[in-house]
Amino acid sequence: MNFIMETTDMDLGDTPIENIFINDFMPMANGTYVKVYLLGYKYAYDKDSKIEVNNNTIAKHLNIPLIDVLNAWDFWEEKGIIEKIPNNTEDKHDYKIKFLSLKQLYIKNNYKAIDIRENIKDETYTCSVEDLIGANQIPEINKMFNSIDYIMRRQLVPNEKKKILEWIHNYNMNPDIIEKAFFYGVEKKGQRNVNYIGGIIRNWYDQGITNVEALQEHLQESNERFYRYEKVMKYLGYGNRMASAGEMKVIDKWFEEYNFSMEIVLKGCENSKKTSNPSINYIDGILTSWYHKGIKTLEDIKIKDTPPERKEYQKTPKNRPVKAKQTRFHNFEQRTSNMSAEELEAIARRKREEYYSKAKGESK
Repeated sequence: MNFIMETTDMDLGDTPIENIFINDFMPMANGTYVKVYLLGYKYAYDKDSKIEVNNNTIAKHLNIPLIDVLNAWDFWEEKGIIEKIPNNTEDKHDYKIKFLSLKQLYIKNNYKAIDIRENIKDETYTCSVEDLIGANQIPEINKMFNSIDYIMRRQLVPNEKKKILEWIHNYNMNPDIIEKAFFYGVEKKGQRNVNYIGGIIRNWYDQGITNVEALQEHLQESNERFYRYEKVMKYLGYGNRMASAGEMKVIDKWFEEYNFSMEIVLKGCENSKKTSNPSINYIDGILTSWYHKGIKTLEDIKIKDTPPERKEYQKTPKNRPVKAKQTRFHNFEQRTSNMSAEELEAIARRKREEYYSKAKGESK
């Protein structure tokens, strides 16, 4: 038995995708992120200098918001399979995408894994002081420790940091999942004990939850409130940043007091993107306005939140003479307009004489 492929009469082009991406990386991402990666990879593979491609091009081609494209590149950068190369402009989103060779990464990671396993007993990694010092130099690990310090409202001690690094290695967890485990334990369960957080990590590992997307699906089924925080923060482009206590209180109000659906809340988030720096408080202003207007559906927004049309008033041109309103006196003609000055004087003299004569007769 063998396998053959049909050939075509015309070469319409193709783009080779490494199996490592399909087997290992594609299952950990949502469909939108996969689409962005594949389309960007195709543009990079084509190498057509006549075609100018940027993030807006990809967003229009896939018919998705620009923020989804930017979030996708952040996600793949965290996974270590692309690099962002800045174009040295003030726009932080103006960068080139370099697609790394997954085969080369696989070789490097395997050799590194072999070196680590030589120092591991019973296939369980134990973090050393040297490992901890080295891990603190990695930006992703350092950011994770800082986030956990904020969540715990105290600084982690070295032994706690070593435990966390052991979780990452032994349970194949990403740093962002470790952050969310601490956030879930502290904010939802009210536990600040590191060993308790370790139990959450083991439980997630047993359920196959090793990335943010799998965690969101799990939380949607098991914890609706926590899922709301995740959804809203991600939609606003905050990436994996946790909602603060104040932000959580405001988000709870939208769903529990205003009884808004996720669809309405995300629509409010979408409207907030018209400003350069959307925030939870800005969105709260929008949703509170909708609540007082009695808005419950997307159709209500079109009906009750559309500004009235402005009336056009006809203005009188500045240099155009204004015509005065005419009355019946405009047709009046002076009866003396055809007499001379001498004739008018004679009439006046005769009137005076008649008046004096009449006055003398009455006095007698």
